[in-house]
Amino acid sequence: MTTPTALPDTAATTAELMEQILYQVKRVVVGQDRFLERVMVAMLAGGHLLVEGVPGLAKTLTVKTLAETMRGSFKRIQFTPDLVPADLVGTRIYNQKTGDFSTSLGPVFANLLLADEINRAPAKVQSALLEVMQERQVTIAGETHRVPRPFLVMATQNPIETEGTYPLPEAQVDRFMMKVLVDYPTDDEEFVIVQRVIGEKLEAAPVATIEQLAALQAQSRQVYVDPSLIQYAVKLISATRDPEKFGLKDTRRFITFGASPRATIGLAEGARALAMLRGRAYVLPEDMSDLVPDVLRHRVTLSYEGLSEGLTPDLLIEKIMRAVPAPPRPLEHDKLVA
Repeated sequence: MTTPTALPDTAATTAELMEQILYQVKRVVVGQDRFLERVMVAMLAGGHLLVEGVPGLAKTLTVKTLAETMRGSFKRIQFTPDLVPADLVGTRIYNQKTGDFSTSLGPVFANLLLADEINRAPAKVQSALLEVMQERQVTIAGETHRVPRPFLVMATQNPIETEGTYPLPEAQVDRFMMKVLVDYPTDDEEFVIVQRVIGEKLEAAPVATIEQLAALQAQSRQVYVDPSLIQYAVKLISATRDPEKFGLKDTRRFITFGASPRATIGLAEGARALAMLRGRAYVLPEDMSDLVPDVLRHRVTLSYEGLSEGLTPDLLIEKIMRAVPAPPRPLEHDKLVA
């Protein structure tokens, strides 16, 4: 593990580049600052996002604009009940003129992929996408094809409709690094949204490349994480599995399954990316604690008793965070800040 260092020139340049990307996206997308920050964290950490929100909240626009700023390829798949796995990953096509088969690659071969309303497709299609997310490759007729790097999937769910939907299995939803809840804009933000839509169209200018994004991902992995913060992440995840160890005896009956080690890794990797977004070469406790609800809310499975009492994963996570306080800032970091 590397030791923390003062913010080097490369980190300062990185922060400036990230600021330029965010500026271009904000020219098009109004509000949704927290959502946009989580998308950037997922991109830097190489994770995937599950987004829940009602239609019309600029989820598609955000990802598409982000792809434009980095000259990356963007694809959108509208999930419907009649989709088959080949519609996502591709298939073999027979050419009658030549008598040969050729491979037609599906829309998953993109840098940024938006899977719209993923819960509208049957389990076989969901599994095909989740496999690509995990393996970063597709096998068609015995031939393996790797998806472009970097590769980010953002899947959306509509929380207001359940008819004709296929809920994601708990074991598979764990492959998403974070689940982000997107809410309505404020009145002031909505006023600006209407002004921009009816006014002159603004477009984001490309300010980076996919190669630069890959370099940023590699740099994110060099951000220093203090052992006390890793221990904090381990304790948080342990508290979702065995709340009694942390004085939460009454909470145990509300949780059927706790989070997996993927959550611990996601917290560490996400905190690194968030620290880098904030212009630092080291992680502070607030970087990790800010991401805890997003990393855990889809990994904590409520029991029937918890559901019947109207509890939500966020309420339980908040209770766990109070029982497992974040460590103080390491002295080395305090010196750097000073």
